[in-house]
Amino acid sequence: METRLRGVGVSHGMAIGEVRHIGTAVLEPPTREVAADEAPREAERARRAAEAVAADLRARGTLAGGQAQAVLEAQAMMAVDPELLADVDRRIGAGSSAEGAVHDAMAAYRELLAGAGEYLAARVADLDDVRNRVVARLMGVPIPGVPDSDEPYVLVARDLAPADTALLDPSLVLGFVTEEGGPTSHSAILARALGVPAVVALPGALRLAEGTVVAVDGSGGEVLVNPSARERASLARRAREREAATRTASGPGATRDGHKVPLMANIGTPADVAAAVEAGAEGVGLFRTEFLFLHGGQSPPGEDEQRAAYRQVLEAFPEGRVVVRVLDAGADKPLPFLPRAHDEPNPALGVRGLRALLEHPGVLAVQLRALAAAARELPVALDVMAPMVADQADARAFVDACRAAGLSARAGAMVEVPAAALRARSLLQEVEFLSVGTNDLAQYAFAADRQLGVVSRLHDPWQPALLDLVAMAAEAAKAEAKSCGVCGEAAADPLLACVLTGLGVTSLSMAASALPGVRAALAEHTLAQCERAAAAARAAESAEAARAAAEAVLASG
Repeated sequence: METRLRGVGVSHGMAIGEVRHIGTAVLEPPTREVAADEAPREAERARRAAEAVAADLRARGTLAGGQAQAVLEAQAMMAVDPELLADVDRRIGAGSSAEGAVHDAMAAYRELLAGAGEYLAARVADLDDVRNRVVARLMGVPIPGVPDSDEPYVLVARDLAPADTALLDPSLVLGFVTEEGGPTSHSAILARALGVPAVVALPGALRLAEGTVVAVDGSGGEVLVNPSARERASLARRAREREAATRTASGPGATRDGHKVPLMANIGTPADVAAAVEAGAEGVGLFRTEFLFLHGGQSPPGEDEQRAAYRQVLEAFPEGRVVVRVLDAGADKPLPFLPRAHDEPNPALGVRGLRALLEHPGVLAVQLRALAAAARELPVALDVMAPMVADQADARAFVDACRAAGLSARAGAMVEVPAAALRARSLLQEVEFLSVGTNDLAQYAFAADRQLGVVSRLHDPWQPALLDLVAMAAEAAKAEAKSCGVCGEAAADPLLACVLTGLGVTSLSMAASALPGVRAALAEHTLAQCERAAAAARAAESAEAARAAAEAVLASG
């Protein structure tokens, strides 16, 4: 019997194959009291195990490269976090074994992360993986990982550790399904980077029996269990047709009738540039600069260090456009050099993004000066944008900071707060362009935490209310003769990319692996078709109905 299950699609494409489960056992160390004279030896054991795990994670990152390397470097830093190791030492001094101290210290740290806002809560799965690796090393037992198989399969897990996801072999792992996770989890981010279809937050995923045939729709978030032979043949044919169209599409992004839609890449480090160039990106629509600041130091990187990193990216697109987002941190992404001046019971609604930078103007000034220096004498079109812009005062303050730093680049604002979409024309009196971050915009529009599985349906980018907000921003930009792009992961959905184009969005930015599919989808349809599909989607009453309505319009030609 065919069964259809629905989760959240986070990496587009279709995969059909047999289920293979990954082991994610939570290791419970045996209870053991340690005498006082044994404490130094136990503390040394714990420290060596943590350092060995950190070294292994860094080695895996080096092998994986690109965005995966940055993710695993961050996870390695968790393993040897000084405060965490100090807590381990304290517990050992109180009589715990190395295994027990690591397990309990990380459990306490886990609770802090889970309650510290959506960004840090998304790192809980990463910490769980670090805990399991350190405890397993101390206990002398292997860590469950990706199953061995000579045949391609669909990987199913409660959640996937970045260390496993980063080294997945796309020739064997056709796609994956997890019961937990969300669109901003590291597993989802790495799946998109790998180009592996993935569905997360799927209730009942762990009940799928080993060897069961499933069809994974990473675009629609649907998993078809035990598809009939006829359905499998139909899905496989559609997947082949989509792949063929993707291979033949090339050149700049445009609709069938020639309406240009520049297709850009989202990158997290300079190491991601090669994949973007290979995929034919026309530039960078979102350069996340946080990688430079997450080194664990007590001070931000200096101007020269920043300039060198930015110039690597700018030089890769001499004829293109590079949109740099200034540091997006504070509150739910705390950094030691951005101390909190306020008690923030709800960090997601606190001093983050531009708000944090305006409280620490020296950090922003150094970054803007470094960007100005990096772009000097290069032909690239550099744009710089601020995150979490709420109103015209925010926009004006950012533009003033850019001018004070001697930055001649265009200044823009991200539309992540509903107020920014509602008053987009007001923002555009100050800035030159808008860029919609659909992930945060959905979170704030629906009052739904991105990491909370029970509200995951509200993070479906096909929600008509979210499309309305995107349309408001795009219409305002058109009225002001300025541009409005989308740099959220919604742009990576080929069907939704057509709808966004129909809403008036002027550029789309996504993971490099998604560019060929989006380019092919746009080339199949005219601008008028995209506009009709957008109108149909906005007229729907649910995300599922919006997707179906748009698909029907585009299929009718």
